[in-house]
Amino acid sequence: MANDKLKSNGHGTNGNKSNTEDRKRWEEETYKPKARYRKDNVLFTTVSSAEVPHIVGPEYFEQTGWNYKEKLGWPGEYPYVRGVHPTMYRGKLWTMRQFAGFGTPEETNERYKYLLRNGQTGLSVAFDLPTLMGRDSDDPISEGEVGMCGVSVSSREDMDTLFDGIPMDEVTTSMTINGPAAIIWAFFIATAERKGISRDKLGGTLQNDILKEFIAQKEFIFPPEPSVKLVVDTIEYATKEMPLWNSVSISGYHIREAGSTAAQELAFTLMDGFTYTEETMKRGLPVDTFAPRLSHFFNSHIDFFEEIGKFRAAKRIYSRRMRERYGAEMERSWLLRFHTQTAGCSLTAQQPENNIVRTALEALAGVLGGTQSLHTNSMDETLSLPTEKAVTIALRTQQIIGYESGVANVMDPLGGSYYVEWMTDKLEKEAEDYIRQIEDMGGVVAGIENGYFQKEIARAAYRHQKELDANERIIVGVNKFVDPDEKIAIDTLKINPETEQRQRQKLKDLRSRRDSAKVESTMKALQTACENDENVMPYLVDCAHADVTLGEMVNLMEKVYGTYVETSYF
Repeated sequence: MANDKLKSNGHGTNGNKSNTEDRKRWEEETYKPKARYRKDNVLFTTVSSAEVPHIVGPEYFEQTGWNYKEKLGWPGEYPYVRGVHPTMYRGKLWTMRQFAGFGTPEETNERYKYLLRNGQTGLSVAFDLPTLMGRDSDDPISEGEVGMCGVSVSSREDMDTLFDGIPMDEVTTSMTINGPAAIIWAFFIATAERKGISRDKLGGTLQNDILKEFIAQKEFIFPPEPSVKLVVDTIEYATKEMPLWNSVSISGYHIREAGSTAAQELAFTLMDGFTYTEETMKRGLPVDTFAPRLSHFFNSHIDFFEEIGKFRAAKRIYSRRMRERYGAEMERSWLLRFHTQTAGCSLTAQQPENNIVRTALEALAGVLGGTQSLHTNSMDETLSLPTEKAVTIALRTQQIIGYESGVANVMDPLGGSYYVEWMTDKLEKEAEDYIRQIEDMGGVVAGIENGYFQKEIARAAYRHQKELDANERIIVGVNKFVDPDEKIAIDTLKINPETEQRQRQKLKDLRSRRDSAKVESTMKALQTACENDENVMPYLVDCAHADVTLGEMVNLMEKVYGTYVETSYF
């Protein structure tokens, strides 16, 4: 009788009503009469300014004909939304890979050994601005920047020092380098070979995603077409010579840091990767020979559920396209394997200890989204490169999530959540709409040349800033809960001003004792390879062994490929 009464009053179970009908009943009987609203003007939207429903229930599945096998599947099975591995973190936790690099190779080598002693399971190299732009430390344009935002590497000898005492065949290494990526990789290969380690034993990832540089980060050297050609060279070389190496990490991180929305990050990143896939196939490599070694790199921003939905949607879109568009037959070619880094742009200089909490939430979103590798930002990164204390807290954050929180015990614990599945579907649709637009305009390179990406990201960033200025979006300690008497009381890392002079002197010494005939012959062979449109990787490795410097190789290649000057659209 009691149960019958509950049914007749519309409470408890929904009787014979459909979920859609019961949602309508709840709206009229319970939600509208009793709804209470906050008095501030904060928007109920995601950090990407996307509107979200006040609640999602089982009516969503009912109305959309939502199919479990099509939308989710099981871990390790197509479309891999629930995980690319059947056991996920029960089999192996994600790789804890803290991004590190500052000053000289000697100083950074000490930091790497410190991180490895404290439980880090992979290395990730941060290079300084001159290295990122392909300039030697003694180039006049490098003045004042050597070692400031990462480690200075101008030669194979610098790379030798950077990895001194580190078992390069036992620790995987990720290198965040793009314009001169092929050259830095050649230094790395030559260093390993000098240690007696063959290149086929080296495991790791080269970021090497030049298209996102044109879209967002702007650390490009050569024009788009030869730049993409160099990426394909590295993919081909890794396919034939280095089976354990991921030769490109298709990166949305920098797109998001530039101000994009989650959907833009998702779509632009995947389209960059699809471009490399198509260009490599044009080179004559079957997709299944190289696709298993493609990797991706996403930002994990502060909007917890939007980020989880983004990661899930990425896996679904990628697996479908690799299978249906490119005809990949190997299951490993369908897997979107990705690294995640928490959002640097979400960190604040004000109340920097709050950044520990932000980073923990963003890291948790990456884990719940199924990442294979994770970097957690340090609390002091808006003030300086991280101190040892700050980077240790960031690493401990990952370890607490992995070993204490329990989230690694269950595969895809949020699978089937009404809101998470709604968000995943929404981001998938928005990303597919962007992908169609990019294809209709002729592809990514055409979009770069007509300013499409620049304008889309600028619009999103401008909208976000307007919301902050109007206090419609809150950042704790910045536009609300501000401490007017705050004094920053944390230690920061300071780069020794003598770093630049030491690096310059090392280059001078290297040039004075290297074999000039070998330098000349290897550079001549490299120039001929560039002019004949050959794969340049074997020639770059030869140059590295001959102690040709980074800047010398870049300058030579610029003479053949040219230098890119971006058109401004504002």
